[in-house]
Amino acid sequence: MFSSINTVALNGMDAKLVRAETDISDGGLPILEMVGFLAGEVKESKERIKTALRNSGFLIPPKRITVNLSPADIKKSGSAFDLPVAISLIQAMGLIPEEGIGSVCMAGELSLSGDVIGINGVLPMVMYARDKGFKRFIVPYANREEGGAASEIEVIGVKNLAEAAEYLSGNQEIMPSQMSVRQLLRQSREYESDFSNIRGQKALKRGIEVAVSGMHNILIIGPPGSGKTMAAKCIPSILPELSEDECLEISRIYSVAGALGPEGLVLQRPFVNPHHTVTAQALAGGGSKPRPGAVSMSHRGVLFLDELPEFTRGALEILRQPMEDKEIHISRAAGSCTFPADFLFAAAMNPCKCGFYPDRSRCSCSEPEVRKYLSKISQPLIDRIDISVEAQEINFEDLRRRDEEEETSAEIRGRVTDAVEIQKKRYEGTKIKFNADLKIGDLKRYCPVGEKEEELLREAFSKLGLSVRAYHRILRCARTIADLYHSDRINTDHLAEAIAYRSIDRRYWHGDR
Repeated sequence: MFSSINTVALNGMDAKLVRAETDISDGGLPILEMVGFLAGEVKESKERIKTALRNSGFLIPPKRITVNLSPADIKKSGSAFDLPVAISLIQAMGLIPEEGIGSVCMAGELSLSGDVIGINGVLPMVMYARDKGFKRFIVPYANREEGGAASEIEVIGVKNLAEAAEYLSGNQEIMPSQMSVRQLLRQSREYESDFSNIRGQKALKRGIEVAVSGMHNILIIGPPGSGKTMAAKCIPSILPELSEDECLEISRIYSVAGALGPEGLVLQRPFVNPHHTVTAQALAGGGSKPRPGAVSMSHRGVLFLDELPEFTRGALEILRQPMEDKEIHISRAAGSCTFPADFLFAAAMNPCKCGFYPDRSRCSCSEPEVRKYLSKISQPLIDRIDISVEAQEINFEDLRRRDEEEETSAEIRGRVTDAVEIQKKRYEGTKIKFNADLKIGDLKRYCPVGEKEEELLREAFSKLGLSVRAYHRILRCARTIADLYHSDRINTDHLAEAIAYRSIDRRYWHGDR
């Protein structure tokens, strides 16, 4: 007898439809053979599947059994094929009717006892199957909430192989899992850090507010102990709320990485803070079975690199392409895949090895030592940073100020939310979400400037020696500043502030002190 069960194979974020085909014939020696361009873990699954079937009460007939995972030109890896192969075998034995099975997809790993174990990547699998027109998707019980986030498809969570067979035979009813993404996103959130705990630093707080409002990259420079890291860790408390689409987009990445929490979804914008010993591959992602790296795990959120010059040059240069293209391409001998990587890049650093440059009364570094330290950050990377701000040393009077004298994150988040809503209305019907997403061709339409503003830009371009990329980033930043003031047009004040954020790096990298 012959049977065919639908499942999904993942390569990074890319999904492909796969059929688990089983043929049971009388000719030849009794053997179970699996074919179809299989990775090692799939080849060895036949022993796991045979034992799981026996322990679930299904006796495999002593005949020649051939299982093919089709199409054969796609490499199959992982343990998610266990369940569809086992169900295909049961159906080929005539124990599950064929009616309605064509509209069902399934994935799951089997234990030797027949239990269905949770797997990675369920959410992108379910969403792909839904887009392909499937009506039901059978998943491990542990993944039922994650799969239930996908709308317009029934997600059935099963605990063991026998339960899955009983459900498909019509002998047992299992209610589909459903999750209200909108309701979960509305739940109140608590944040570990609040801007009211940071004394003074008005310019620093303003720079972060502008950066978050338009999702602009930001660099914080200052001496040790001035609050750079603390300010950066307050960023999550003012980030704009996730939309449903963004929630599912991020959750798909975390699902592939096996990093989803108990809620089955990522409900806040990610804040990824890797240590400076991180490797280039850990930042970019990859591996024999492609997994997302830190740049993809921070998609639609923040990638924060503390002590920026301490990262290896190779790791930092990895960031240049995803910062520009909003995605990262991983190519290996076994194949290639693409992960999304649209993040706000935030970094903090000391201006020199001792940390007190350019204060020569305290800095013990020589000029060559300062240049060597700063040269660890390449000019192409600096060009991709929209906002550079200084963290000043705090005086005693600022330190003794009461919490109520400082702006809270809630107050700043209110202004950020207003600016984000303005952008949402402006870019409705386009692929643009934030001002930082504007392409060069969009600037003329969304960032028009008058004669006075153009003269200011011309002067800044000449005096600061700006690159073309830096010029375009000033316009994007000025658009965000105008949105914070609820202004339809960009004026000279908005441009002056945006230019000031570009002039800070000139002070350190080009000696304009």
